[in-house]
Amino acid sequence: MSFRTASHTRTNTSLTAAAERRLLVRIASRLPAAVTSDALSILGLAGMAGAGVSFAALRWSPWAAGGVVLSLAANWFGDSLDGTVARVRHQERPRFGYYVDHVIDLAGTSLLMIGVACSGLMQPTLALTVLAAYLMVSAESYLTAHAAGVFRMSFLGFGPTELRIVLAIGALECAVSPWIHLFGGPAVRLFDIGGAVAAAGLFTAFATAAIRNTRALHGDEPLPASIAHTSSTPSHARVA
Repeated sequence: MSFRTASHTRTNTSLTAAAERRLLVRIASRLPAAVTSDALSILGLAGMAGAGVSFAALRWSPWAAGGVVLSLAANWFGDSLDGTVARVRHQERPRFGYYVDHVIDLAGTSLLMIGVACSGLMQPTLALTVLAAYLMVSAESYLTAHAAGVFRMSFLGFGPTELRIVLAIGALECAVSPWIHLFGGPAVRLFDIGGAVAAAGLFTAFATAAIRNTRALHGDEPLPASIAHTSSTPSHARVA
């Protein structure tokens, strides 16, 4: 089996992106050679799986919030550094890295949301809705990378790091109480509100990107003039 060369531009305009890039390069340049990009990728997946297990454990113990925070930190370290280490050491494998990184993202996020669904902090149906919205956005971004050569990693200033921070803060808050009062109303679960906002944001991101990219690609590849002329000619005129 042979594969074509993968080529796309990664863009990340999240709030922490610039500072994070500088920090990651410093860390990567100081890591021992024994710490490989493949090992970091495995750590990233293990961290996300650990976050899912820790979220599920919050049903029984508030101390599991500490496991959520530590697991998300491990996921950030592994997921953010694997590609940086490869670039710093000039060991890039663009196709392998792109494929494995996003397979891990899909598997890790699925494990995370399964854990949230089992935690009692969010309605399971809502957790699955958030997961479905995430998978739609992911699929659209992969299609854009193939069709337009651009892979976007953030939306409205939010990227993977910001989402990890929000999840960690939410877990710590839920260790105290999973309930909040909005505008003096009845108590609602914090993660139900967060899940609804996340699902709405993800569906909006999907629709916005799909419309924008469809219009851009249509402009780059308009219908050929001969086909357009033929399709606009009345059928009786073509017969004559």
